Amino acid sequence: QVQLVESGGGLVQAGGSLGLSCVISGGTFTRYSRYVLGWFRQAPGKEREFVAAISWIGGNTYYADSVKGRFAISRDNAKNTVYLQMNSLKPEETGVYYCAGRWGMRPQGSYDNWGQGTQVTVSS
Repeated sequence: QVQLVESGGGLVQAGGSLGLSCVISGGTFTRYSRYVLGWFRQAPGKEREFVAAISWIGGNTYYADSVKGRFAISRDNAKNTVYLQMNSLKPEETGVYYCAGRWGMRPQGSYDNWGQGTQVTVSS
């Protein structure tokens, strides 16, 4: 089993920045696992959408077009942690941000593990 725990959400004004963290644990997960970590968000009344992802091996990154140039995803293998740095935040990006993981090397497909989410509120 793999467990994911997000943290770092909070309240920020439009144009501000916020950093999120996701800690990965579980006996089947190692530094060499073929695993992809993704960030998703769900705004009030909207469906969940993909934000960014990173492969644990190789560190290949993927971004939704809406966040390119503003968000940055990264990982720290030694700490079993993935990060999402969010800059120039917009009010419409308010929502619950989830860390998710899937076995494999690409971000496409169903995700096997999900965190509980962390609330991000961007005020106007």
